[in-house]
Amino acid sequence: MSVREITIEELKIALSNGSAVIDVRESDEFESGHVPTAKHVPLGTVPSNVDAFRSDAEVYVVCQAGGRSMRACEFLHDQGVTNVVNVIGG
Repeated sequence: MSVREITIEELKIALSNGSAVIDVRESDEFESGHVPTAKHVPLGTVPSNVDAFRSDAEVYVVCQAGGRSMRACEFLHDQGVTNVVNVIGG
């Protein structure tokens, strides 16, 4: 199963509907600016925070450009967490 991806524009629509977003960038990047409702789970801590991504609804995963968030989504899919969606372009 491949990871679903959306654009920034699609994320804006999802967020307006109350969807959850998790930012996997490092702390300094997150502190310099992030989606206001984003939860912060740095990429290196994803393996110990898998439950933060579990939900009955889709959870959107963001980073700077989309690479780290895709790695997080792929790891989570391997763990059976298939409700995650990668945001292309960070």
